[in-house]
Amino acid sequence: MLIVMTTDGDVLLRLAGEIDDLGARLARVGTELRTVQADAAPTPAETPQAPAEQEAPAEQQASAEQQEQKAQPQPVPAQPQQPVYPYPHHAQYQQAQYAHAQAQQRWQQYQQQYRQPYQQYQQPRPPQQPYRPYQPVPKVTLGEKLSKEGVGSRLLAWIGGAVTLLGVVLFLVLAIQRGWFGPLPRVIGGAVLGAALVGIGLRLHRTPAGRTGAFAVAATGIGALYLDAIAATTMYEYLPAYVGLAIGLLIAVGGLLLAVRWKSSLLATAVVLGCVVCAPIITQGFTAELVAFLLVVQVASTPVQLRQSWPSVAVAAGIPPLVASVFSTAFTGFGGSTANTAAALAAGGVGIALALIVTAKRPGDAAALALLAVAPAPSLLAALFLPKTPAVLVTATVALVLLGVWAAGQWLNGWTGDLAGAAGLLAALQTTMTLFDGSARSAILLGEGVLLALVALWTKKHVALFGGLGFAVIGGMIALAFDVPPTLFFLIRNRPDADLAAALLVAVAILAVSITLPWVAHRLGLFKAASENVVPWLLAGVCGLYGAGAMVLCGALLAVPGRSGFLVGHVVITVSWTVAALVLLIRGIAAVSLRVIGFVLVGAAVLKLVLFDLSALDGLARVAAFLLAGLVLLGAGTRYAKLVASR
Repeated sequence: MLIVMTTDGDVLLRLAGEIDDLGARLARVGTELRTVQADAAPTPAETPQAPAEQEAPAEQQASAEQQEQKAQPQPVPAQPQQPVYPYPHHAQYQQAQYAHAQAQQRWQQYQQQYRQPYQQYQQPRPPQQPYRPYQPVPKVTLGEKLSKEGVGSRLLAWIGGAVTLLGVVLFLVLAIQRGWFGPLPRVIGGAVLGAALVGIGLRLHRTPAGRTGAFAVAATGIGALYLDAIAATTMYEYLPAYVGLAIGLLIAVGGLLLAVRWKSSLLATAVVLGCVVCAPIITQGFTAELVAFLLVVQVASTPVQLRQSWPSVAVAAGIPPLVASVFSTAFTGFGGSTANTAAALAAGGVGIALALIVTAKRPGDAAALALLAVAPAPSLLAALFLPKTPAVLVTATVALVLLGVWAAGQWLNGWTGDLAGAAGLLAALQTTMTLFDGSARSAILLGEGVLLALVALWTKKHVALFGGLGFAVIGGMIALAFDVPPTLFFLIRNRPDADLAAALLVAVAILAVSITLPWVAHRLGLFKAASENVVPWLLAGVCGLYGAGAMVLCGALLAVPGRSGFLVGHVVITVSWTVAALVLLIRGIAAVSLRVIGFVLVGAAVLKLVLFDLSALDGLARVAAFLLAGLVLLGAGTRYAKLVASR
């Protein structure tokens, strides 16, 4: 009994201490609430002030009430009658609970009135991450990889599978050469062997210790089944082409699904490589049928590429059809064939479609982007061996598809649209080079360069601008070699009017592209002003002067044939340069770049007068060139001096 009383006394003492602590906290909360209320009260300018005689008794009364509250607990107003407890501490505890509830209610009102309206302007700070020093990932050498436990057994198993698959292929070839068995027993035997190997692989995979061998055995069996389907279709012709392709598709899909189920990228890669490497041996070379069977493997690997990010599978399945198509085109030779062209188009189309599907799900996938970049190569190469009309149809089809993908670039992510645009421009270039010849080729190329520059200005795509630069460079080189060669300015020779008209058109295109490309590059922010970056502007100016000079000279020769037209043309060129320099200098009063170009053009005109006109021209033409150019330069200097002085 004494122990029980002692225990109750200890509990009561602890309870009394907690109540005292709670009372002190409530007192602090009350003080804070009164301070907040005093801050929120209206200013003296807005409310009438009470007389000092009335304020003093109120303050004294408030202080007296605070002292009474500290001395004894304040009775709870409008509360139901509290039960009488045998211990006084219970009553104090109930009163403290009520006071705490009142304080919480006042605190919530304070938050709703003052703090919550400002919480919407407070931005939470992100949690600070602890500083972690950069630690480079150590590189694992080949020796360390081979020294790991279990690597030797896996290596032996895969080598054994590859050798076994190659042995099956060699046995089929030898059986054909020696006449062993018959065609049907060979096909049935190959199917039985492949199915048996797959079954052994499934059985070995049940135990963790046998999974290494299970992967190699299953991959060997799937490869044997696929090669058996190829042999039955191409060598023995037991199956039609579409049936053989369908069976091959089922076998490849089954093997890849097994790899996904076992979560092994190595097995998936081995299945693809097993079907790819040995197929040319069965088809006896690179043919259109081989390309078709390799495309079947590529199509079968698409679900795996969408579900798993296995670059090795994408490369192993995507590159072989393109390589086989290239070799098939090379072995076919000039003239081509319908089957080879169809296989090349199919290889490119399937590659582009699968690359777009993968990049739509995983933007920036390196394997898919690489496949998109090289997919048009077989079709463009096959077009080189075809006659003109079929070649133009093939390249134009590829260009339209890729440029359509590029036009839809706003719905594509990453580099997909830019790569498609670059490949499409390459196909368009080949189409232009195949379709046109003579002066029309260079003029069309230069015109396409201007058009692409304007497209770049409209779409803000740098690929279009660089493509326009490529078209302009190629077209300009062709023009310099055939249409407007440098000898046009030095040698007088009789040229047909048709050739002069074509050269005039090419010269106009050179002048247009020389103006358009740098202007668009400057608008897109790739070129700075001429005062800050002189080299590209100077190069563009030289090309523009060349085009303008060729345009004037060809026009003069068309108007006045022979030597007279040649002399008149050079006089007009010299005078036009000086006039252009005058215009640039006047406009360049407030623009440094125009002023620099104007002075450069003045120097070019003077050099032409001294180095060329003085020796090449004679008689009235020489006098006219010097007089007119001198008068223009004199007037330019006088006018320019007045403008500078008036500033």
